[in-house]
Amino acid sequence: MSEAPSKHPDAATVIERIRALPLRPAKFMEVCGTHTVAIFRAGIRNTLLAERKIELVSGPGCPVCVTAAAEIDDVAQLALREPGRITITTYGDLLRSKGHDTSLADARAKGADVRVVLSPNENIALAQQHPEREIVFFGIGFETTQPGLAHTLLEAERRRLANFTAYVSHKLVAPVLEVLAKDPRLKLDGFVLPGHVSTIIGEEPYGFLARDHGLPGVIAGFEALDIIVALYYLLAMREKGEPHIVNAYKSVVLPEGNIRAREMIDQVFEPTDAHWRGIGAIPMSGHVLRERFAAFDTHLRFGLERVIEDESGFGECRCGEVLLGLIKPPECGLFGTRCTPEEPVGACMVSSEGACANYFRFGQRR
Repeated sequence: MSEAPSKHPDAATVIERIRALPLRPAKFMEVCGTHTVAIFRAGIRNTLLAERKIELVSGPGCPVCVTAAAEIDDVAQLALREPGRITITTYGDLLRSKGHDTSLADARAKGADVRVVLSPNENIALAQQHPEREIVFFGIGFETTQPGLAHTLLEAERRRLANFTAYVSHKLVAPVLEVLAKDPRLKLDGFVLPGHVSTIIGEEPYGFLARDHGLPGVIAGFEALDIIVALYYLLAMREKGEPHIVNAYKSVVLPEGNIRAREMIDQVFEPTDAHWRGIGAIPMSGHVLRERFAAFDTHLRFGLERVIEDESGFGECRCGEVLLGLIKPPECGLFGTRCTPEEPVGACMVSSEGACANYFRFGQRR
């Protein structure tokens, strides 16, 4: 790990420092979908990066985008199995993301009870208010959202709720970073690391990037200045040939992360192999419930098989290549024609954090 100043210099100073570095092309990846939005909103790609020949590609940091198609099919079909008895809850962006056969929005249009929640904890009240129904929460997301579901399951256990289960489709960031770092097609020079995830896991889980792969990484916040500072550190480390993991978001991210949140996650979940949509199966990159919480496991309650292998091909849709940073969204033949936010074909165009949706929203059509 490497130290960063507790307070950033002003934007003009950082930009001048970047301009003072030798002009050499560089390719970095922002892993987090929220960073993708912030980078577009600040216009960083079209100004500073273009001037300095810095390529910034988006990675698989959009939870909706990487949720396996077969899992969406599973939950949609479960919702239709007994629509008068089963209620599915999940986050809003997931509704329109299609599996191989259907989506949760399609299931709702056919009469299924599918509801949007802002927090997993809302399921507690819903289960208590409707004891005659089975409440099934479709839980997706990276380490940021996992403590919320862990707390909900601990509370469900305490209240002995008999009509609540969770379909767990969590993803873990470090294993997919390993896949990206090893991919010879990408030729990355470093990573802008996710700020929200890092509040939970801290700095240490990223150490292998610098140690084993010689790739620097900077944990960054979400303001324009935060991102510009992160790019400066990445460029400076590359120039010196001294890769480290730098925490440039010290006001929020502690070196050890959130110990209490990590303890809750470990108490409720254990790692397992998981399938990432468009990428494939990655060992120990997801979660299942520990045996203690078997009563709250949707798979066990309803006899569903776990998805660890799934069809990664999506016909003409190149969402998988976008998620891996191999192409930019406009390079997909469907982008902006047959695939738009109003009529999305791929998951990357559905989510507000998806790379395709942001390229379209901010006018990057070429």
